[in-house]
Amino acid sequence: MQVDIKTTSVTQLRHTFSNVARRLGGDRPASRYQEATFDLQPEVNFHYRPLWDPRHELYDKNRTRIVMRDWYAFTDPRQYYYGTYTIARSRQQETMEKNTAFVETRGLLRTLPAEAHASLTERLLPLRHVEWAANMNNCQITALGWGTAITQATMYHTMDRLGIAQYLSRIGLLLDGNSGDSLAGAKRVWMEEADWQELRRYVENSLVIEDWFELFVAQNFVLDGLLYPLAYQHFDARFGAEYGPTLSMLTNFMSSWFDETRRWVDATLKVAAAESEHNAALLGEWVARWTQAAVEALKPLAPRILGGDGAAILETLVAELRVRSEKIGVRA
Repeated sequence: MQVDIKTTSVTQLRHTFSNVARRLGGDRPASRYQEATFDLQPEVNFHYRPLWDPRHELYDKNRTRIVMRDWYAFTDPRQYYYGTYTIARSRQQETMEKNTAFVETRGLLRTLPAEAHASLTERLLPLRHVEWAANMNNCQITALGWGTAITQATMYHTMDRLGIAQYLSRIGLLLDGNSGDSLAGAKRVWMEEADWQELRRYVENSLVIEDWFELFVAQNFVLDGLLYPLAYQHFDARFGAEYGPTLSMLTNFMSSWFDETRRWVDATLKVAAAESEHNAALLGEWVARWTQAAVEALKPLAPRILGGDGAAILETLVAELRVRSEKIGVRA
């Protein structure tokens, strides 16, 4: 018996989906990010307005004062869709698990002196409550935002903030041998200590911002732009100089994550500001208002976290945020 093996080539009729092809200007091969992003936002057949907000459609561009001709202009410079995002975070999670296991098996936090334990409990661990609010805020942005290009990125941001809150919780559990005492102490500090109350006020005010793009500015640009360098650069460096690099191993994700997500936040605001003078002026107004509020929130906290030169460092961070804002076309 003779067997003939033949090869057959299949000619691909289409290179991508019609909605993507229309954006690319023709039927050309598209990236996975483009196919997982463009024109996925529902626009029709909502049938009824939500009972909790009858002024708007279920998905409505008028939930923010920002106006865009094309909401899919907010492409993510990281090109994150579900696959690339989960792969990237999985790799980072593996690194953090190894770091945490290394610290735990050697008792590197438990063996630190009592003043180091108090420093972490009173200066770092209360930030887990800030991260919970950031999780809620970005979830709100995702729920009310318009266009998959921005809402899928804010959903990933939402889950990142939950993860950071959990990393901070694990630092507390490593401190007290899983008793939870340090977390209870940090909550007391957050709820009762005077130096933390202005930041708590800022966080609680952010939770009731109605305009989702203003909330994006207040949380992801202004507060994170000041608080993350304060806590995960300056405080981390001070703590490391006194007690060694253990804390840096446990906050490595926060530092690298801020550098990564800052690119996406800046790109988003830059696109919005470049769209129109109306947008640029509105963003400038929001940045100015929330920067002033954030400075008032951090004024009593910066000296507590960083000591005598905390106020000067905060001024430097505000100046850096102002430069960052101007680079993306937002004049506060």
